[in-house]
Amino acid sequence: MNRKLDIVGVQIDLGASQKGVAMGPTAIRYAGLKAGLEKMDYEVRDKGDIIPLLDGDSRPDMLHYEQVIDANRRLYDEVYSTLSEGRIPVVLGGDHSIAAGSISAVSKFYENKGPIGVIWIDAHGDWNDNTTSRTGNMHGMPFSAVCGHGPDEMVDYGQKPHYVDVKHCVQVAGRDIDRLEIKKMKEAGMNTFPIYEIDKRGMYEVMQDAIRIASEGTVGIHLSFDVDAVDPAYAPGTGTPVYDGITAREAFLAAEMIAQSGKLISMDMVEVNPILDEVNRTGILASSLIHSAFGESVY
Repeated sequence: MNRKLDIVGVQIDLGASQKGVAMGPTAIRYAGLKAGLEKMDYEVRDKGDIIPLLDGDSRPDMLHYEQVIDANRRLYDEVYSTLSEGRIPVVLGGDHSIAAGSISAVSKFYENKGPIGVIWIDAHGDWNDNTTSRTGNMHGMPFSAVCGHGPDEMVDYGQKPHYVDVKHCVQVAGRDIDRLEIKKMKEAGMNTFPIYEIDKRGMYEVMQDAIRIASEGTVGIHLSFDVDAVDPAYAPGTGTPVYDGITAREAFLAAEMIAQSGKLISMDMVEVNPILDEVNRTGILASSLIHSAFGESVY
């Protein structure tokens, strides 16, 4: 596996209703992210944080859209540059809207080599667009956008987006998905393993299937991990908590299995909100999950 990593943060909470996740990249770094990766013999370069525009246009159906799209455009450039240098991007949110820029860059970079797969671990589907969203919050739209189901503004920065095929995409641990969003996901053919599938089959079997779907016929897997997938008992510091989520141990198992697959090519870790956290428990969890996804082992 490539041993060269780039960390890039995005200090944005404009895609969400709850403020505070803009400080997430700092909380994850303070939890020992870089030192832990270096201890695992990775060469780690921290590229710093993208800071959103101080002001910009907004619409009721896409709140703060100018600032969100500008931040994603700049993230796209950073991730594409990282990949061009033969390094692996590790993107720290911020709210989940940043996955529009990160995944767009990964998909475009590998356009001529083959499709990418995406494993999206999240309590939410993030498959709304500006016509189905009840809130206009853009952190609920990026998965739909990168798969070509809108809103296109989130992923089109003049580069002619290379959309991710839903047949290589998997949503894991969903348990708070809007009715219209569910309809949209089913019509698109999205592969989903909601929380009851994990309850019924166990995380090991679910992740076996998720990794197979995202890796077969692809150049590799992009992991987009929202800490609200984890039950608030283990991850209190997130702005959109949903109870009865996966346990911390199930989250680590998922990350460990992705590491063991050898297919990880890029990663997001998002929605850590230090304002709502307890002595950085969620920041520490997020940092440790990144370590696990890149191969940290207990034995």
